[in-house]
Amino acid sequence: MSRRGLLFAGLVGLLSGVVAVPVAAADPAYVLKDGVTQPVFSFADAIRETVWVDIGLDLDNNGVGDRVAADIIRPATAAKVPVIIDASPYYQSAGRGNESEIKSYDSAGTPVKFPLFYDNYFVPRGYAVTLIDFSGSNRSTGCMDTGGRSEIASGKAVIDWLNGRATGYSAASGGTTVAASWSTGAAAMIGKSWDGSITQGVAATGVDGLKTIVPISAISSWYDWFRSDGVSLNGFGTPTSLASGFENANARSRCAAVRNEMTAGATSNGDFTPMWAQRDFVQNAGQVKAAVFSVNGAFDLNVKPINWGQWLAALPASVPRKLWLSQTGHVDPFDFRRATWVPTLNKWFDRWLLGIQNGIENEPAVSVERSPDVWTDTQTWPPSGTQLQTVYPNAGSVAGVGTLTSLPGTGSAAFTDNGSATPSNVITSPNATSSRRIIYSTNTLTSDLRIAGISKITVTASPSTATAHLSAFLVDYGPATIRSTTGEGIRTLTTESCWGEDRPGDDACYKNTVPTVSNVDAHVFSRGWADLANFSSLSTPRTLTPGTKYTMTFRLSTTDHIVPKGHRLAIVIAGTDSTMIPAPAQLPRLTVDLARTALQIPAVGTPAQEATTAPIPAPANLEPDTYPASLDNRN
Repeated sequence: MSRRGLLFAGLVGLLSGVVAVPVAAADPAYVLKDGVTQPVFSFADAIRETVWVDIGLDLDNNGVGDRVAADIIRPATAAKVPVIIDASPYYQSAGRGNESEIKSYDSAGTPVKFPLFYDNYFVPRGYAVTLIDFSGSNRSTGCMDTGGRSEIASGKAVIDWLNGRATGYSAASGGTTVAASWSTGAAAMIGKSWDGSITQGVAATGVDGLKTIVPISAISSWYDWFRSDGVSLNGFGTPTSLASGFENANARSRCAAVRNEMTAGATSNGDFTPMWAQRDFVQNAGQVKAAVFSVNGAFDLNVKPINWGQWLAALPASVPRKLWLSQTGHVDPFDFRRATWVPTLNKWFDRWLLGIQNGIENEPAVSVERSPDVWTDTQTWPPSGTQLQTVYPNAGSVAGVGTLTSLPGTGSAAFTDNGSATPSNVITSPNATSSRRIIYSTNTLTSDLRIAGISKITVTASPSTATAHLSAFLVDYGPATIRSTTGEGIRTLTTESCWGEDRPGDDACYKNTVPTVSNVDAHVFSRGWADLANFSSLSTPRTLTPGTKYTMTFRLSTTDHIVPKGHRLAIVIAGTDSTMIPAPAQLPRLTVDLARTALQIPAVGTPAQEATTAPIPAPANLEPDTYPASLDNRN
C-alpha cells in the first residue's frame, strides 16, 4: 500500500476504527485497528535470506569462530523493521509445532518454508521473522551444549548483530560480511520448550535490544528438567544424550570435549554440579530488562511447572509480565487457545517492539484455565492476598491417615517404598491404611482455597536402609471436569484454520484442536520428588544411617489451583513415584516424625481446619498415570 493509500486509510479510519500511525520517523505508517497492526506489507514479495552470525566462541576447536545460521524473512521495504526470533535445535529434526514442521530451502539454499505461523502472520504486519539454528545443529557450525553458553550465544549474538555489535556473513565459512541495515534493533524472542528456554537464558544476559520474550513451557534451570532435589528423573537422561539427537555432522565429529564436559557434570545420583549452575537462568534473572509473557501447562510433566514459577519469582519487579496457565501438558497456546492467542500476541509485540501504546500492560496480567476452555483473569500473580501458610499432619484413628491442621502433630507414621507407587495408586482409598504412603487432609472446605505459587514440604523421616527417595503430592478431593492427560490435553482434528498469508511452499493453515476431557473425583495438581541423601545439600549427598532421623525440605511444582468449597486438600507422602523417578538402591521403610513434618503453601483462603473424623468420599474416577519418559513428543 502506498503512503497516499495509508493516509486515505487513516482518514476513513476516523469512522471505521482503522488508523494509519507513523510509529517512528524512519518507519512507514503501520495501519492499526483496535490497537493492533494490520497486514499491509506484501508477503509474496518478502525478502528471504540466510545470514551466518559469529557467536564469539570456537567450541568445535577448528580455529574459526562458530557461526549460527539465521534464516530471515522480512518485508520488502526501505524502512527499518523490528524482529521476532525463534532459536531452535529442531528445524531439521523433530520439527516445530503440533504438525512437526521443518525448514525447507530451494536449490540455491534460500529459505522457503519457515515453520509455524509467525512469518505468515507477522511479516505482513511489518515485522521480520528470524529462525536461528542452535550452534551445532542444522546449518550452523560449532557445538550443541544443551542450555550452555554456546546456545545462549546463539541468540544473543544475533541480537547483537541486529544492533551492529556482532558480525554476520553470507556463508557458514568465509563469505562476505552482511549488515542488518534493515533492522530497528528491537527484537523479541519466542519459543516453546527448548526454544523457550533460550529466550530466558538470553534475557538473563541483559542484552540491549531484546525488548520482550515469550517463553512457552520453557526450562529456566536445566537441572530442574533432568533432576529434582537430588534425584534423577526417569527417561530424561543427560544433556549429552539430549544433544546427540540433534547434532549435525560437524558437531558429531568435532565436539567430543563439549560432550565429555556435560557427561562429567551430570552425575547419575542427581547432585547439583557447576555444570548445572552454568545452565541455571534463574540465578541471573535479576538482569532481565525485557517484558515477559510466560505461557505454561499446569499438568506439564515434560518441562515441570517448577520452572516457570521460579523464573517469574526471580524477575525484577520493574519487568512487565503476563502469564497464561492452561490445564494442558506440554502444548503450545496456538493449539489450546488459538483464537485468543494470536491477537493477544499481536498486541503484545506491537506494544514492546513498535512502542504502540495499546494498553496491554494494563490489562489483567494473569489468565488461568479453571476447566476445559473456561478461563478466569486476575490482575496480578501471585494474586492479591496470597500468604505463605503452614499446615501440619496430625495422626487420626487409622494408621497413616490423618488431618491437616494449624498445629503441629505428634507421634509418627510409616510406609514402605516398594518401588511401584504411582500418583493414582497412592491417592485411591484415602481413608484406609496403605503400605506405600501416608495421607493427611483438611476438613471439607467451607470456602474456596486458591494455592498460587511454589509449595514446599519439610519431612523428617528415618529410613530402614542407607538409601531413600521421597515423593509428595497435593491432591484435590472432589468432583471436577478437567483436561485429560490423553494427548497432553488436546485432540487434533482434520479441519484447519488459517492465520496469515500464504506463498508457495509456506501456507498459513493449521489443524484445529479440541480439549480431551475427564470427569474425576480426585486429582493431583502439584508434586515433587527428592533424594533424602541430599537433606543438607543438593551438591553433596550424605550417607544415610538406618534408624536415624533426617529432615529435608523440598519443592512441589508451581501451581495456580482453586480447591473449591466442598472439596478437601490433601498431602500424600510416599517413596518412589515410579512414573517419574527411579527406586533407590535399597528400598526402605520410612518412619515419618509428624511433629517435625510440615507443609508450606502460598494461598488465598484458609487451609487449616479443625480435625474431623468424617471420611473422604472414595474416588471412583481417576486420571490414568502418565509416564513422561514414554512420550513421543518431547519438544
